[in-house]
Amino acid sequence: MVRPSMLLALGALAMAAVACAPADNTASTAAPSGAPSTACTKDQLKLVTQGKLTIGTDKPAYAPWFKDEDPSNGQGFESAVAFAVAGEMGFDRDEVQWSTVKFDSAYAPGPKQFDFDINQVSITPARAKAVDFSKGYYTVKQAVVAVEGSKFAGATDLASLKEAKIGVQVGTTSLTAVKEVVKPSVEPNVYNEQIDAVNALKNKQVDAVVVDLPTAFYVTAAQVENSKIVGQFAATSGTPEEFGLVMGKGSALKPCVDKAVETLKSKGELAKIEQQWLGSAAGAPELK
Repeated sequence: MVRPSMLLALGALAMAAVACAPADNTASTAAPSGAPSTACTKDQLKLVTQGKLTIGTDKPAYAPWFKDEDPSNGQGFESAVAFAVAGEMGFDRDEVQWSTVKFDSAYAPGPKQFDFDINQVSITPARAKAVDFSKGYYTVKQAVVAVEGSKFAGATDLASLKEAKIGVQVGTTSLTAVKEVVKPSVEPNVYNEQIDAVNALKNKQVDAVVVDLPTAFYVTAAQVENSKIVGQFAATSGTPEEFGLVMGKGSALKPCVDKAVETLKSKGELAKIEQQWLGSAAGAPELK
């Protein structure tokens, strides 16, 4: 599913952010005509601020993506990923600076005041017409949310959810995952809007809801009191939703950012960061 209303959520509710003034033409990351340079040594990179890697994200910066609303502390999944990418590109921590960028401004057309932006932005063909995306740094998983103390809140595997009445939004990856992975014996309640599924959970019309993991963190933090993430699991069919680092269209940095992401992935570093910040420690254990 393409960043559903979490993103309205971790976007809208959050969007107390103050957008920075747009960069002038000298700060654009757009590459000159022709193929972008593949030279990735730090002193050859075309940067918004020479000698500094400028990373954009929204404000407030919510957990578990960031910690203490401070992207610069290296804590939280996306802060840790950002600094890992920066490190692979040759930047020390004191050579990284952060810029506040509203969620929907990050992938809007036009010059950027960041070298790359990290803010749970799903890679989609429509967005890719306006900006460049890195290789995916996170494949979105599905999550089960229930109310604390309810019958299925303590489920430790997918088999334990067979008898659950599950609420889910129509036309989403989550619905496909319910049917193909959870395979409940009771037909799920399917809703036109995600908020309707959430309200059904509040009103005890369903035992649990299935949403993508980013949305699940928001549901438990802000939408349903005393709710918990029972666990997370991978969807098994279709094209997986991925988050990508956002760059200006035609960015000369893209080959270098891609190389950094691929290196971190191949070394298992991204998996380690995901487990630390989005796994059991974050209250989202794996359901097998």
